[in-house]
Amino acid sequence: MPDKTPDVDVRAHRLRAVRLWLYAVAAMIFLTLAVGGATRLTESGLSITEWKPVTGVLPPLSATQWQDEFAKYQAIAQYRERNQDMSLAEFKVIYFWEWSHRVLARSTGLVFLVPFLFFLWRGDVPKALRLRLWTIFAGGASLGAVGWWMVASGVGSDLVKVSQYRLGFHLTLACAIYAAVLWTAQGLQREEVQTAPRVVAPARHRVTALVIALLVLLQIYFGALVAGLDAGLTYNTWPLIDGAFVPDAARLWFVQPAWRNLFENTLTVQFDHRMLAYMIFLLALWHAYDARRGFAARGALWLAASVTAQAALGIVTLLYAAPLALAMAHQLLAIVVLTIAVVYAEVLSRPARTGVAQRVKQQVEQGA
Repeated sequence: MPDKTPDVDVRAHRLRAVRLWLYAVAAMIFLTLAVGGATRLTESGLSITEWKPVTGVLPPLSATQWQDEFAKYQAIAQYRERNQDMSLAEFKVIYFWEWSHRVLARSTGLVFLVPFLFFLWRGDVPKALRLRLWTIFAGGASLGAVGWWMVASGVGSDLVKVSQYRLGFHLTLACAIYAAVLWTAQGLQREEVQTAPRVVAPARHRVTALVIALLVLLQIYFGALVAGLDAGLTYNTWPLIDGAFVPDAARLWFVQPAWRNLFENTLTVQFDHRMLAYMIFLLALWHAYDARRGFAARGALWLAASVTAQAALGIVTLLYAAPLALAMAHQLLAIVVLTIAVVYAEVLSRPARTGVAQRVKQQVEQGA
C-alpha cells in the first residue's frame, strides 16, 4: 500500500497533482459548455431522440444506422414543423453537435472519477476535501440525467425545442459545477497551503467579488431563458426595449399567474436579462474604482473589463438579431466572465477562510 503519511514536501507535490487534475476537469467542463452552447444555437439538441449512456457513445456506423436515426428524428415535432426539407447530410451535421456534447460530458465524468479514485487510494486527497469532491461528482453525474430530462421535453411532446425551464436549470447546474471545481482547484495553490497571504483584502472587496460571481451565474440562467424563448430575435433595439427603457407594466405582466412572466413572457425575460446586465456592469465598475489602490486592483480591472466586453457584445448580438457567430461568442464569453469572477472571488476569499482551506493546511502540516 502507498505511504499514507508522507512528509510536507511530498504532500505538497501530491496536492499539486490533485490541483492540476482539477484544472483539467475544469477545462473539460469549459469545452463541454462551449459545445453545448453551439448545440443549442444550431438547434441540434433534439437530433438524438434516445438516451443510451453506454451504447450511445458510438455514432451510427453504417448507412442503415444513419437512416434509422434519421427516421427517429423525423417522428418528432421539430422535424415536422421546422425541418421537413432536411436532407440526411444536413441531419448528420446537427447529430454531430449533439453527439459531441454527450460524449464530451461522459468523458468529463471519467476524467473526474478515475483520477479521483486513484488519488483517494494513494491518500492524496485531504479529508477536508473528500466530501466536497464527492458532492461535485454527484452533481456531475446528475447532470446527465438532467440533460436527458431537458431533451425529453422536446422529444416526447409537441414542442419544437426544449423547455426553457429545463434548459436554464441544466446550464446553470453545469456552470455551478464548473465554478465549484475551479474554486476548489484555486484553493489548493501550493503557496496557500504553505503560508497564508500577507495582505488581507477589505471585507467589502471580498463580499463584492463574491456577489458579482453569484450575479454572473444568475445572469447565465437568465441568458438560458432568453435562448430557450428565442427572445434575442425580438425587441432588437437598444437602449430602448419595446419603445421604452422600462416597458409598460401591462406588457411585462400580462401572463397569469404573474410569476410565469419571469420565465415565459419574451419581453419580461429579455428585460430582466438587460437589467441584471446593467447591475453587474455598474457593480464591476464601482468595484474596480474602489479597489484601485489595493492588491486586488489588477483582478478587479480584469473583471470589469470582461464584464464590459460581454455587455458590449450582448448589445451588438441583440442589434443584429443574434446571428449564429455572435450568439456563440456571447455565450462563450459568458463562461469566460464566470471564470474570471470565480477565480478573483476565490483569491480574495483566502485570507478570510478558516474552513476547508485551513483544515487542508493543517492536515498537510501534520502529514494527514
